[in-house]
Amino acid sequence: MRTAKDAGALERAALPAEGGLSGAATRLVERLLDVGIDGKGPFDPAHEIAANALKHARGDADEALRIIARDHRQLGAVGGFVTGLGGFFLMPLSLPANVLEFYLLATRMTAATAKVRGYDIDQPEIRSAILLTLAGADSEDILKKAGLHAAGGKLSAVAFDRLPAPALMVLNKAVGFRLLGRIGQGTFARLGRLVPFVGGLVGAAVDVYMLNRIGKQAAKEFPPVATFGR
Repeated sequence: MRTAKDAGALERAALPAEGGLSGAATRLVERLLDVGIDGKGPFDPAHEIAANALKHARGDADEALRIIARDHRQLGAVGGFVTGLGGFFLMPLSLPANVLEFYLLATRMTAATAKVRGYDIDQPEIRSAILLTLAGADSEDILKKAGLHAAGGKLSAVAFDRLPAPALMVLNKAVGFRLLGRIGQGTFARLGRLVPFVGGLVGAAVDVYMLNRIGKQAAKEFPPVATFGR
């Protein structure tokens, strides 16, 4: 019998639940969906972010997307909001605060982008597509191994496959494994621990850069609903 240690991200996600990394992947995905999209306490939900951006942009969707991306880059540079979510929220994850902040911001920014473009972010398939966007280039590999194909390279196509709940759970968990794997590789680690101030500046710059990349990718992956598939 294959174990989580021997399998890839998708295979591990399909294995019976285990402790350790498997449980961490599940908890991370749950937090990203529950808080990153739906909001909690001082962290506003994605649908409110989208509505406010459209209001300030006077209904101009493209301008609203620019506002969403700009605001999230600014939050990524400042950081510190995770502490306001409370210890009960943070305790099960055991992740560095800056890493969790990055993922929450990236999730909400992507979800707000999808909302502005006309997608129902309460729909399970769309929520999975939002998570897949965070995986970047790895998303194609995850879908391929799951036997799925994103039409035109757009992850929002996942929504039209009407996947059963168990399949979506496996996809979501596979994304969780990939994201945790990046943490283990130090992708999001703050640099310069011996010089905290410099390290913080470098880390903030990296977060802003990566949020900018994800924002552009989200706009690509979620084209306006009226034009999707053309």
